[in-house]
Amino acid sequence: MSMNFDFRNPTRILFGSGTLNELGAQPMPGRKALLLLSGGQSAKVSGAYERTLEQLRKAGVGTVEFAKVMENPVKDMVMEGAAFARDNGCDCIVALGGGAVLDSAVAIAAMAVNPGDLWDYVNGGTGKGKPLANPGLPIVTIPLTAGTGSEVNCWGVISNPETSEKIGFGDPTLVPVLAVVDPELMKTVPPRYTAYQGFDALFHNTEVMMSNGVNILSETIALSAIENICRYLPRAVRDGNDLEAREHVAYGSTMAGITMQLTSTTAQHSMEHAMSAYHHSLPHGAGLIMISKAFAEFFIEKHACDPQFVKMARVMGIPAAERPEDFITALVRLQEECGVADLKMSDYGIEKSECMTLAVNARETMGGLFLANPCPLSDGECAGIFERAFR
Repeated sequence: MSMNFDFRNPTRILFGSGTLNELGAQPMPGRKALLLLSGGQSAKVSGAYERTLEQLRKAGVGTVEFAKVMENPVKDMVMEGAAFARDNGCDCIVALGGGAVLDSAVAIAAMAVNPGDLWDYVNGGTGKGKPLANPGLPIVTIPLTAGTGSEVNCWGVISNPETSEKIGFGDPTLVPVLAVVDPELMKTVPPRYTAYQGFDALFHNTEVMMSNGVNILSETIALSAIENICRYLPRAVRDGNDLEAREHVAYGSTMAGITMQLTSTTAQHSMEHAMSAYHHSLPHGAGLIMISKAFAEFFIEKHACDPQFVKMARVMGIPAAERPEDFITALVRLQEECGVADLKMSDYGIEKSECMTLAVNARETMGGLFLANPCPLSDGECAGIFERAFR
Protein backbone atom coordinates (compact mmCIF):
# COMPACT_ATOMS: atom_id res chain seq x y z
CA MET A 1 0.00 0.00 0.00
CA SER A 2 1.50 3.31 -1.10
CA MET A 3 1.77 5.99 1.58
CA ASN A 4 2.35 8.70 -1.06
CA PHE A 5 -0.39 10.86 -2.51
CA ASP A 6 -0.85 14.25 -4.16
CA PHE A 7 -4.19 15.85 -3.39
CA ARG A 8 -5.59 19.30 -3.98
CA ASN A 9 -9.30 19.94 -4.38
CA PRO A 10 -10.25 23.62 -4.64
CA THR A 11 -13.99 22.83 -4.73
CA ARG A 12 -15.99 23.98 -1.74
CA ILE A 13 -18.57 21.27 -1.02
CA LEU A 14 -21.86 22.10 0.67
CA PHE A 15 -23.24 18.64 1.43
CA GLY A 16 -26.50 17.62 3.05
CA SER A 17 -30.26 17.88 2.87
CA GLY A 18 -31.44 21.45 2.45
CA THR A 19 -28.07 22.89 1.44
CA LEU A 20 -29.50 24.34 -1.78
CA ASN A 21 -31.16 26.90 0.50
CA GLU A 22 -27.67 28.18 1.36
CA LEU A 23 -26.61 28.90 -2.23
CA GLY A 24 -27.86 32.49 -2.24
CA ALA A 25 -25.55 33.41 0.64
CA GLN A 26 -22.40 32.07 -1.02
CA PRO A 27 -19.85 34.21 -2.86
CA MET A 28 -20.44 33.49 -6.54
CA PRO A 29 -17.75 33.37 -9.24
CA GLY A 30 -19.65 35.60 -11.68
CA ARG A 31 -22.65 37.82 -12.24
CA LYS A 32 -24.19 36.25 -15.36
CA ALA A 33 -24.46 32.49 -15.38
CA LEU A 34 -25.16 30.02 -18.12
CA LEU A 35 -27.73 27.81 -16.37
CA LEU A 36 -27.01 24.42 -17.88
CA LEU A 37 -29.83 21.85 -17.88
CA SER A 38 -30.82 18.60 -19.54
CA GLY A 39 -33.43 18.49 -22.26
CA GLY A 40 -35.79 16.66 -19.90
CA GLN A 41 -37.95 17.81 -17.01
CA SER A 42 -36.06 16.36 -14.03
CA ALA A 43 -34.92 19.71 -12.65
CA LYS A 44 -38.45 21.10 -12.71
CA VAL A 45 -40.09 17.92 -11.41
CA SER A 46 -37.74 17.82 -8.43
CA GLY A 47 -38.36 21.49 -7.64
CA ALA A 48 -34.66 22.20 -8.02
CA TYR A 49 -35.15 24.54 -10.98
CA GLU A 50 -37.29 27.16 -9.23
CA ARG A 51 -35.33 26.86 -6.01
CA THR A 52 -32.05 27.39 -7.85
CA LEU A 53 -33.35 30.44 -9.70
CA GLU A 54 -34.54 31.91 -6.40
CA GLN A 55 -31.14 31.36 -4.80
CA LEU A 56 -29.30 32.86 -7.76
CA ARG A 57 -31.50 35.93 -7.58
CA LYS A 58 -30.61 36.27 -3.89
CA ALA A 59 -26.95 36.04 -4.84
CA GLY A 60 -27.38 38.76 -7.47
CA VAL A 61 -26.62 36.44 -10.37
CA GLY A 62 -28.51 36.73 -13.67
CA THR A 63 -29.04 33.69 -15.87
CA VAL A 64 -29.57 32.54 -19.41
CA GLU A 65 -30.62 28.93 -19.93
CA PHE A 66 -29.20 26.24 -22.16
CA ALA A 67 -31.32 23.10 -21.79
CA LYS A 68 -30.08 20.76 -24.51
CA VAL A 69 -27.88 18.24 -22.68
CA MET A 70 -28.67 14.61 -23.52
CA GLU A 71 -27.90 11.36 -21.67
CA ASN A 72 -24.59 10.75 -23.45
CA PRO A 73 -23.42 14.32 -24.26
CA VAL A 74 -22.06 14.92 -27.75
CA LYS A 75 -19.46 17.32 -29.11
CA ASP A 76 -21.85 19.36 -31.29
CA MET A 77 -24.05 20.14 -28.29
CA VAL A 78 -20.98 21.25 -26.32
CA MET A 79 -19.92 23.60 -29.10
CA GLU A 80 -23.45 25.02 -29.39
CA GLY A 81 -23.59 25.59 -25.63
CA ALA A 82 -20.19 27.26 -25.61
CA ALA A 83 -21.22 29.64 -28.39
CA PHE A 84 -24.45 30.41 -26.54
CA ALA A 85 -22.53 31.25 -23.36
CA ARG A 86 -20.10 33.44 -25.30
CA ASP A 87 -22.80 35.25 -27.25
CA ASN A 88 -24.70 36.02 -24.05
CA GLY A 89 -21.68 37.33 -22.15
CA CYS A 90 -21.75 34.64 -19.47
CA ASP A 91 -18.93 34.80 -16.95
CA CYS A 92 -19.72 31.53 -15.12
CA ILE A 93 -21.69 28.31 -15.43
CA VAL A 94 -24.24 26.83 -13.03
CA ALA A 95 -24.72 23.16 -13.86
CA LEU A 96 -28.03 21.82 -12.54
CA GLY A 97 -28.60 18.19 -13.38
CA GLY A 98 -27.19 14.69 -13.48
CA GLY A 99 -23.82 13.43 -14.60
CA ALA A 100 -24.38 14.36 -18.24
CA VAL A 101 -25.02 17.99 -17.31
CA LEU A 102 -22.02 18.12 -14.98
CA ASP A 103 -19.76 16.54 -17.60
CA SER A 104 -21.01 18.95 -20.25
CA ALA A 105 -20.31 21.92 -17.98
CA VAL A 106 -16.60 21.11 -17.99
CA ALA A 107 -16.41 21.02 -21.78
CA ILE A 108 -18.65 24.05 -22.33
CA ALA A 109 -16.69 26.06 -19.75
CA ALA A 110 -13.51 25.35 -21.71
CA MET A 111 -14.86 26.01 -25.18
CA ALA A 112 -16.65 29.23 -24.22
CA VAL A 113 -13.26 30.91 -23.91
CA ASN A 114 -10.98 28.88 -26.19
CA PRO A 115 -10.73 28.83 -30.00
CA GLY A 116 -11.33 25.90 -32.30
CA ASP A 117 -13.13 22.64 -31.70
CA LEU A 118 -13.41 20.55 -28.52
CA TRP A 119 -11.60 17.65 -30.19
CA ASP A 120 -8.57 19.94 -30.62
CA TYR A 121 -8.09 19.62 -26.84
CA VAL A 122 -9.09 15.99 -26.30
CA ASN A 123 -6.36 13.48 -25.48
CA GLY A 124 -6.88 10.04 -26.98
CA GLY A 125 -8.41 8.67 -30.15
CA THR A 126 -8.57 11.28 -32.90
CA GLY A 127 -8.20 14.16 -30.43
CA LYS A 128 -5.33 16.55 -31.08
CA GLY A 129 -4.32 16.88 -27.43
CA LYS A 130 -3.63 20.62 -27.46
CA PRO A 131 -3.36 22.47 -24.13
CA LEU A 132 -6.07 25.00 -23.36
CA ALA A 133 -4.99 28.53 -24.21
CA ASN A 134 -7.27 30.06 -21.56
CA PRO A 135 -8.70 28.83 -18.24
CA GLY A 136 -12.35 27.89 -18.49
CA LEU A 137 -15.33 29.75 -17.08
CA PRO A 138 -15.78 29.06 -13.34
CA ILE A 139 -18.35 26.35 -12.59
CA VAL A 140 -20.90 25.85 -9.81
CA THR A 141 -22.40 22.35 -9.71
CA ILE A 142 -25.75 21.25 -8.28
CA PRO A 143 -26.14 17.51 -8.91
CA LEU A 144 -29.60 16.02 -9.18
CA THR A 145 -28.33 12.43 -9.21
CA ALA A 146 -25.81 10.38 -7.25
CA GLY A 147 -23.51 8.67 -9.72
CA THR A 148 -20.61 10.41 -11.39
CA GLY A 149 -18.92 12.48 -8.70
CA SER A 150 -18.36 15.06 -11.44
CA GLU A 151 -19.53 17.82 -9.11
CA VAL A 152 -16.04 17.96 -7.59
CA ASN A 153 -13.63 17.17 -10.41
CA CYS A 154 -12.41 18.62 -13.68
CA TRP A 155 -13.41 15.77 -16.01
CA GLY A 156 -16.31 15.19 -18.33
CA VAL A 157 -16.96 12.39 -20.80
CA ILE A 158 -18.10 13.55 -24.25
CA SER A 159 -19.03 11.54 -27.35
CA ASN A 160 -18.13 12.24 -30.96
CA PRO A 161 -20.70 10.29 -33.01
CA GLU A 162 -18.83 10.96 -36.25
CA THR A 163 -15.84 8.93 -35.02
CA SER A 164 -17.65 6.56 -32.58
CA GLU A 165 -15.51 7.89 -29.74
CA LYS A 166 -16.48 8.59 -26.13
CA ILE A 167 -13.56 10.17 -24.30
CA GLY A 168 -12.86 11.90 -21.02
CA PHE A 169 -11.89 15.55 -21.35
CA GLY A 170 -10.58 17.79 -18.59
CA ASP A 171 -8.08 20.27 -17.28
CA PRO A 172 -7.16 21.39 -13.75
CA THR A 173 -8.50 24.88 -14.49
CA LEU A 174 -11.97 23.37 -14.91
CA VAL A 175 -12.46 22.09 -11.35
CA PRO A 176 -15.77 23.50 -10.03
CA VAL A 177 -15.40 26.25 -7.45
CA LEU A 178 -18.56 25.27 -5.56
CA ALA A 179 -20.62 22.08 -5.34
CA VAL A 180 -24.01 22.02 -3.63
CA VAL A 181 -24.91 18.37 -3.00
CA ASP A 182 -28.46 18.32 -1.65
CA PRO A 183 -29.94 14.80 -1.52
CA GLU A 184 -33.45 16.28 -1.28
CA LEU A 185 -33.13 17.06 -4.99
CA MET A 186 -32.58 13.39 -5.85
CA LYS A 187 -35.83 11.94 -4.48
CA THR A 188 -37.64 12.00 -7.85
CA VAL A 189 -35.02 9.95 -9.75
CA PRO A 190 -36.81 6.77 -10.97
CA PRO A 191 -35.81 3.48 -9.34
CA ARG A 192 -33.98 2.01 -12.32
CA TYR A 193 -31.91 5.13 -12.86
CA THR A 194 -31.23 5.36 -9.14
CA ALA A 195 -29.70 1.90 -9.49
CA TYR A 196 -27.72 2.70 -12.65
CA GLN A 197 -26.29 5.85 -11.11
CA GLY A 198 -25.57 4.20 -7.79
CA PHE A 199 -23.62 1.42 -9.47
CA ASP A 200 -21.64 3.98 -11.45
CA ALA A 201 -20.63 5.56 -8.14
CA LEU A 202 -19.87 2.13 -6.71
CA PHE A 203 -17.61 1.16 -9.60
CA HIS A 204 -15.68 4.42 -9.40
CA ASN A 205 -14.74 3.34 -5.91
CA THR A 206 -14.19 -0.37 -6.58
CA GLU A 207 -11.96 0.45 -9.54
CA VAL A 208 -9.89 2.77 -7.37
CA MET A 209 -9.50 -0.15 -4.96
CA MET A 210 -8.37 -2.44 -7.81
CA SER A 211 -6.06 0.16 -9.35
CA ASN A 212 -2.30 -0.25 -9.15
CA GLY A 213 -2.17 3.37 -8.01
CA VAL A 214 -4.30 2.96 -4.88
CA ASN A 215 -2.85 4.66 -1.81
CA ILE A 216 -3.66 4.91 1.87
CA LEU A 217 -5.97 7.91 1.45
CA SER A 218 -7.80 6.83 -1.71
CA GLU A 219 -8.40 3.38 -0.21
CA THR A 220 -9.78 4.84 3.02
CA ILE A 221 -12.21 7.09 1.17
CA ALA A 222 -13.20 4.40 -1.35
CA LEU A 223 -13.97 1.79 1.32
CA SER A 224 -16.14 4.27 3.20
CA ALA A 225 -18.03 5.10 0.00
CA ILE A 226 -18.44 1.43 -0.98
CA GLU A 227 -19.87 0.58 2.43
CA ASN A 228 -22.41 3.42 2.30
CA ILE A 229 -23.52 2.68 -1.25
CA CYS A 230 -23.94 -1.04 -0.68
CA ARG A 231 -25.85 -0.56 2.55
CA TYR A 232 -28.24 2.13 1.30
CA LEU A 233 -28.63 1.81 -2.48
CA PRO A 234 -31.25 -0.97 -2.30
CA ARG A 235 -33.31 1.23 0.03
CA ALA A 236 -33.04 4.22 -2.31
CA VAL A 237 -34.13 2.03 -5.24
CA ARG A 238 -37.12 0.68 -3.31
CA ASP A 239 -38.24 4.06 -1.97
CA GLY A 240 -36.99 7.22 -3.63
CA ASN A 241 -38.36 9.30 -0.76
CA ASP A 242 -36.11 7.54 1.75
CA LEU A 243 -33.99 10.61 2.42
CA GLU A 244 -31.56 8.81 4.71
CA ALA A 245 -30.78 6.35 1.93
CA ARG A 246 -30.44 9.15 -0.62
CA GLU A 247 -27.99 10.96 1.66
CA HIS A 248 -25.71 7.96 2.08
CA VAL A 249 -25.66 7.11 -1.63
CA ALA A 250 -24.97 10.75 -2.48
CA TYR A 251 -22.09 10.70 0.00
CA GLY A 252 -20.62 7.65 -1.73
CA SER A 253 -20.91 9.34 -5.11
CA THR A 254 -19.28 12.60 -4.02
CA MET A 255 -16.50 10.70 -2.26
CA ALA A 256 -15.86 8.88 -5.53
CA GLY A 257 -15.27 12.25 -7.15
CA ILE A 258 -12.61 12.88 -4.54
CA THR A 259 -10.95 9.48 -4.53
CA MET A 260 -10.69 9.52 -8.34
CA GLN A 261 -8.49 12.59 -7.98
CA LEU A 262 -6.14 10.50 -5.87
CA THR A 263 -6.20 7.28 -7.88
CA SER A 264 -7.35 6.51 -11.40
CA THR A 265 -10.19 4.18 -12.24
CA THR A 266 -9.43 1.18 -14.46
CA ALA A 267 -10.25 -0.15 -17.92
CA GLN A 268 -13.77 -1.10 -16.82
CA HIS A 269 -14.75 2.49 -17.53
CA SER A 270 -12.89 2.56 -20.85
CA MET A 271 -14.73 -0.58 -21.88
CA GLU A 272 -18.16 0.82 -21.07
CA HIS A 273 -17.40 4.07 -22.86
CA ALA A 274 -16.73 2.00 -25.97
CA MET A 275 -20.08 0.24 -25.53
CA SER A 276 -22.10 3.45 -25.29
CA ALA A 277 -20.01 5.18 -27.98
CA TYR A 278 -21.35 2.64 -30.47
CA HIS A 279 -24.74 2.21 -28.78
CA HIS A 280 -25.78 5.66 -27.71
CA SER A 281 -28.99 4.67 -25.94
CA LEU A 282 -27.10 2.57 -23.39
CA PRO A 283 -27.01 4.27 -19.98
CA HIS A 284 -23.46 4.38 -18.65
CA GLY A 285 -24.29 2.75 -15.33
CA ALA A 286 -26.22 -0.04 -17.03
CA GLY A 287 -23.27 -0.83 -19.27
CA LEU A 288 -20.94 -0.97 -16.28
CA ILE A 289 -23.27 -3.38 -14.50
CA MET A 290 -23.33 -5.66 -17.56
CA ILE A 291 -19.55 -6.15 -17.64
CA SER A 292 -18.73 -5.76 -13.93
CA LYS A 293 -18.82 -9.41 -12.86
CA ALA A 294 -16.72 -10.65 -15.79
CA PHE A 295 -14.27 -7.76 -15.37
CA ALA A 296 -13.66 -8.53 -11.70
CA GLU A 297 -13.46 -12.27 -12.34
CA PHE A 298 -10.60 -11.74 -14.80
CA PHE A 299 -8.41 -10.14 -12.15
CA ILE A 300 -9.51 -12.58 -9.45
CA GLU A 301 -8.45 -15.48 -11.66
CA LYS A 302 -5.10 -13.74 -12.18
CA HIS A 303 -4.76 -13.16 -8.39
CA ALA A 304 -3.84 -9.61 -9.33
CA CYS A 305 -5.14 -7.87 -6.21
CA ASP A 306 -6.70 -10.47 -3.94
CA PRO A 307 -6.42 -8.44 -0.69
CA GLN A 308 -8.33 -5.55 -2.27
CA PHE A 309 -11.25 -7.77 -3.24
CA VAL A 310 -11.37 -9.19 0.29
CA LYS A 311 -11.41 -5.70 1.85
CA MET A 312 -14.27 -4.68 -0.42
CA ALA A 313 -16.28 -7.82 0.28
CA ARG A 314 -16.04 -7.16 4.01
CA VAL A 315 -17.63 -3.69 3.73
CA MET A 316 -20.17 -4.95 1.18
CA GLY A 317 -21.93 -7.13 3.74
CA ILE A 318 -19.66 -10.17 4.16
CA PRO A 319 -17.66 -9.20 7.29
CA ALA A 320 -15.97 -12.60 7.53
CA ALA A 321 -14.81 -12.60 3.88
CA GLU A 322 -11.50 -14.32 3.31
CA ARG A 323 -11.53 -15.06 -0.44
CA PRO A 324 -11.51 -12.62 -3.37
CA GLU A 325 -14.47 -14.53 -4.81
CA ASP A 326 -16.54 -13.19 -1.91
CA PHE A 327 -16.52 -9.84 -3.73
CA ILE A 328 -18.38 -11.46 -6.63
CA THR A 329 -20.93 -12.90 -4.22
CA ALA A 330 -21.53 -9.47 -2.67
CA LEU A 331 -21.67 -7.74 -6.07
CA VAL A 332 -24.22 -10.15 -7.55
CA ARG A 333 -26.34 -9.95 -4.39
CA LEU A 334 -26.39 -6.15 -4.61
CA GLN A 335 -27.39 -6.27 -8.27
CA GLU A 336 -30.23 -8.64 -7.41
CA GLU A 337 -31.40 -6.46 -4.52
CA CYS A 338 -31.49 -3.45 -6.86
CA GLY A 339 -33.28 -5.29 -9.66
CA VAL A 340 -30.54 -4.94 -12.26
CA ALA A 341 -29.06 -8.45 -12.36
CA ASP A 342 -30.98 -9.23 -15.56
CA LEU A 343 -29.43 -6.55 -17.80
CA LYS A 344 -28.37 -7.82 -21.22
CA MET A 345 -26.00 -6.28 -23.74
CA SER A 346 -28.14 -7.68 -26.54
CA ASP A 347 -31.13 -5.64 -25.35
CA TYR A 348 -29.27 -2.50 -26.48
CA GLY A 349 -28.33 -3.85 -29.88
CA ILE A 350 -24.83 -5.04 -28.96
CA GLU A 351 -23.79 -8.18 -30.81
CA LYS A 352 -21.21 -10.71 -29.70
CA SER A 353 -19.31 -10.18 -32.94
CA GLU A 354 -18.49 -6.63 -31.77
CA CYS A 355 -16.39 -7.70 -28.79
CA MET A 356 -12.98 -7.15 -30.39
CA THR A 357 -14.12 -3.87 -31.96
CA LEU A 358 -15.17 -2.65 -28.53
CA ALA A 359 -11.90 -3.80 -26.97
CA VAL A 360 -9.79 -1.96 -29.54
CA ASN A 361 -11.93 1.18 -29.25
CA ALA A 362 -11.62 1.14 -25.45
CA ARG A 363 -7.82 1.16 -25.62
CA GLU A 364 -7.57 3.64 -28.50
CA THR A 365 -9.86 6.22 -26.91
CA MET A 366 -9.11 5.87 -23.17
CA GLY A 367 -6.00 3.71 -23.05
CA GLY A 368 -4.68 5.54 -20.01
CA LEU A 369 -7.10 3.68 -17.78
CA PHE A 370 -5.64 0.36 -18.95
CA LEU A 371 -2.37 1.44 -17.34
CA ALA A 372 -4.14 1.52 -13.96
CA ASN A 373 -5.21 -2.12 -14.15
CA PRO A 374 -3.66 -4.34 -11.45
CA CYS A 375 -2.11 -6.52 -14.18
CA PRO A 376 -1.82 -6.26 -17.99
CA LEU A 377 -4.96 -6.72 -20.08
CA SER A 378 -4.45 -7.45 -23.78
CA ASP A 379 -6.96 -6.65 -26.49
CA GLY A 380 -7.78 -10.35 -26.77
CA GLU A 381 -8.34 -10.65 -23.04
CA CYS A 382 -10.45 -7.50 -23.06
CA ALA A 383 -12.58 -8.92 -25.86
CA GLY A 384 -12.82 -12.10 -23.80
CA ILE A 385 -14.33 -10.15 -20.90
CA PHE A 386 -16.95 -8.70 -23.25
CA GLU A 387 -17.69 -12.21 -24.55
CA ARG A 388 -17.98 -13.61 -21.04
CA ALA A 389 -20.38 -10.82 -20.05
CA PHE A 390 -22.47 -11.06 -23.20
CA ARG A 391 -26.09 -12.11 -22.88
